[in-house]
Amino acid sequence: MWVPITLAAATFQILRTSRQHELRGVLSTAAAGYVRFAYGAPLAVAASLVLFGLAGREVPAVPGEFWPIIAAAGVAQILGTVALLQSFKVRDFAVGTVYSKSEVLILAALGAIGLGAALGPWGWFGAVLVTVGVVSLASHGSLRSLAQAGDPAALLGLAAGALFGLTAIGIGEAAGRLDGGSSFERAMVALTALLVVQAAVNTAWFVVVDRDEIVATFRAWRPAIAVGVLSLCGSLGWAWAFTLASAAKVRTLGQIELVLAFLVARFVLHERHTRADYVGSALVLAGVVVVTWLG
Repeated sequence: MWVPITLAAATFQILRTSRQHELRGVLSTAAAGYVRFAYGAPLAVAASLVLFGLAGREVPAVPGEFWPIIAAAGVAQILGTVALLQSFKVRDFAVGTVYSKSEVLILAALGAIGLGAALGPWGWFGAVLVTVGVVSLASHGSLRSLAQAGDPAALLGLAAGALFGLTAIGIGEAAGRLDGGSSFERAMVALTALLVVQAAVNTAWFVVVDRDEIVATFRAWRPAIAVGVLSLCGSLGWAWAFTLASAAKVRTLGQIELVLAFLVARFVLHERHTRADYVGSALVLAGVVVVTWLG
């Protein structure tokens, strides 16, 4: 069941990213990122009220250790996003993205030392295939351009990948600490708590740094609501999948979004790509299949 849920989450993520890109025309990059939490958190709270209030479902028991884990996961995701955006600024989008996709291997490594579920030998092979494919896609077939010595984007991107990996494990661990309820209900509680923490942290940051960004975010409420809805659907999909399978498997399968983006670009936007691009896509797809079925 985790496979279709993960594929749906990846699709919602692509749609959310495209809408956030449109928001950059009226908001700063930081404010466009803030939209995800500012609008996603209230929607998550509303969805939880419907599920556990109107629908009468019993709220899973929340132990004390749940809160520090989910808070740490939320902060790790925020810091990972900051590191990723900074890596784009230091070098460029493609290189920063490549380094951040080390998340797949980092998750596998963390699983090997007991932080999260470990991958088997075939799972490791698939994770490596995904990583090589992502590198090939972002470098347009020129791997040498991504291996520059002393590149500060490398450290920033690797930091982003590590933080995103810790986020994935943290969400799964936090949801696993909840007692009772179905996997979906545990995911809803974990996601709601995560988004509320992130919205609070981001709001506090803007209150200190630049309150005008908060005002601008709510002035753009019409397009921002769509981002909030897509963010909620995507995040719920990820959180639900993390309760059903290891973070390493889920995030590796999630890399299928790169191939989906390629298909959209080719058949909807009519963009042309090189043979190296298609080879990289094939490697990602092959790695995803290996991890999903053999990992």
